[in-house]
Amino acid sequence: MTVVWINGAFGAGKTTTARELIELIPNSTLFDPEVIGAALTHLLPPKHLAEVGDYQDLPIWRRLVIDTAAAMLAELGGTLVVPMTLLRQEYRDEIFGGLAARRISVQHVLLAPAETILRERIASREVPPDLPDGEIRVRQWSYDHIEPYRAALASWLTADAYPVDTGALTPYESALRIAEAVSTGEVVVCDIVQTPEPTAETLAAGVLLFDEQDRVLLVDPTYKAGWEFPGGVVEPGEAPARAGMREVAEETGIHLDEVPRLLVVDWEAPAPPGYGGLRLLFDGGRLDATEAARLLLPGPELRDWRFASEEEAADLLPPVRYERLRWALRARERGAALYLEAGVPVG
Repeated sequence: MTVVWINGAFGAGKTTTARELIELIPNSTLFDPEVIGAALTHLLPPKHLAEVGDYQDLPIWRRLVIDTAAAMLAELGGTLVVPMTLLRQEYRDEIFGGLAARRISVQHVLLAPAETILRERIASREVPPDLPDGEIRVRQWSYDHIEPYRAALASWLTADAYPVDTGALTPYESALRIAEAVSTGEVVVCDIVQTPEPTAETLAAGVLLFDEQDRVLLVDPTYKAGWEFPGGVVEPGEAPARAGMREVAEETGIHLDEVPRLLVVDWEAPAPPGYGGLRLLFDGGRLDATEAARLLLPGPELRDWRFASEEEAADLLPPVRYERLRWALRARERGAALYLEAGVPVG
């Protein structure tokens, strides 16, 4: 099962190109995530919707896009063509990683006309006549997103997606070019680690590694949003500490010689759609400058890594992970492991 995701700025012609593309790729279906956003206006309280400027900022929208795409492919098979602007890399990670977890490969295409052409298209874009102040609001929305699009191009988008300059192409000609590039493999499948979503409580092991200034190593996975510690889910029959060592080697290239010492056992409560479970943090010790220099560059599993002080980690980690780190550092100082429930010491 495959998704061809057509990205690009608002006004780049994603939807019209996608409609042409499904006529060129055998057994393909159009899925426009705009319908999810429209449905949420009927499902969520207006006050809740008013708290976000874009429905993409709603976790429920991102979850429903993943679930709906997977359900459509399970029902229909073949290829799903998805025209949707994604300018925030963490949202791309969450959605593409969620699809990869369901064994759905993603081919990422970027429609990239010159900005002058993009502005001309926005200016001439048709607006529903029954939409109050529609012309002003829709066009201004598109203009306002040119700068975020430009920033995404400069930082990650062109390295991640297959670009197609559609400035001089009709939607049909653009679709022809995409269909050929998809069929020949010129549009490569996104290199995302496939981490199956849990179906029950899980046991996960993380390892804290420190530099010579006692800053902790944090990693930015490509397959999910947010910074994290090196580590992952413990496989059946695997010792948790060994699982942490394995994950460290796979993610960073660092091979630990000794079994790390336990710092924290934290029970994470179920929070649908998550199942929760036990989260263990181990002390992997201090890396000297030579060892730190051997850390792998960003690749299939990691977009980035950095050493962070406890204060810096507070701004990078989600609250539940930061609390886990905070108590793990206290346990490291005291030389005794701690038992936590939802990030709070017990006993």
